[in-house]
Amino acid sequence: MFTRRTLLGAVAAVSLLAGATGAGAADKLYVPLISKGFQHQFWQAVKAGADKAGAELGVEVSFEGPDNESQVDKQIDMLAAALAKKPAAIGFAALDSQAAIPLLKQAQDAKIPVIAFDSGVDSDIPVATASTDNIAAAALAADKMASLIGDAGKVAVVAHDQTSRTGVDRRDGFVNRMKEAHPNVEIVTIEYGGGDHLKSTEITKAILTANPDIKGIFGTNEGSAIGVVNGVKESGAKVVVVGYDSGKAQKDAIRDGTMAGAITQNPVGIGYETVKAAVAASKGEKVEKNIDTGFFWYDKTNIDAPEISAVLYD
Repeated sequence: MFTRRTLLGAVAAVSLLAGATGAGAADKLYVPLISKGFQHQFWQAVKAGADKAGAELGVEVSFEGPDNESQVDKQIDMLAAALAKKPAAIGFAALDSQAAIPLLKQAQDAKIPVIAFDSGVDSDIPVATASTDNIAAAALAADKMASLIGDAGKVAVVAHDQTSRTGVDRRDGFVNRMKEAHPNVEIVTIEYGGGDHLKSTEITKAILTANPDIKGIFGTNEGSAIGVVNGVKESGAKVVVVGYDSGKAQKDAIRDGTMAGAITQNPVGIGYETVKAAVAASKGEKVEKNIDTGFFWYDKTNIDAPEISAVLYD
């Protein structure tokens, strides 16, 4: 979690803002995006979309995130540094939906529009949120899992966290759908691997050891899903794996049958729409509060279909 030192330093940095939004150079608008991470291919695809919008709209865009998705402290420092540059607007994907609110309040007071992306913030400060409907997407993952295991049996969830909006919504979307529509499917455990594939691998192996009769495991993001795949492979278990996001490793796992299928978001669209909304908001234009960037189920049967391949990423 973030420390008192970090938060006080961050707030002090933002308090230097004079209240006027600015541009990076000449009259070019500056829009920084502070991501939840940078290591997964998902975030590289979000960056590609942000850069595309920046080029089309003629604005300066920067994109950065901590080394892994457990570094709330580091993300808070990045947010403070970006806001201290007086950007025209800012995009923010919160690792902890509560931790950044004091800083975002400072941005609001300085009249810097905040656009949430991927993960929302438990606050009305963001003028818009560009994201997947994660509750609906995870519910679809639950339906697919239930179908694949004969609508009965034990399953588990390996989630990336329980502090971000995506972590909570994907967990709850999956769990609640199972309870409502698939009463003969039992969720035996929910574990958290921080989106780290190595940690998620070890968690998966422990789940399989404790539940030798388990039929399926759902991984809630790229790192979690790859960790589940690796844990299943290393254990030699026969388990239905359902994932979230894409990336080369997940696509390979689906092609070779290790993963049954996954939910893919539209990461390029998330980055693009974030910058587009940020520019509009900085000009005082009205923006849609909730920008739904869509999701799809993909498996061996449709992975090469044009509408699916367009939203997969390497």
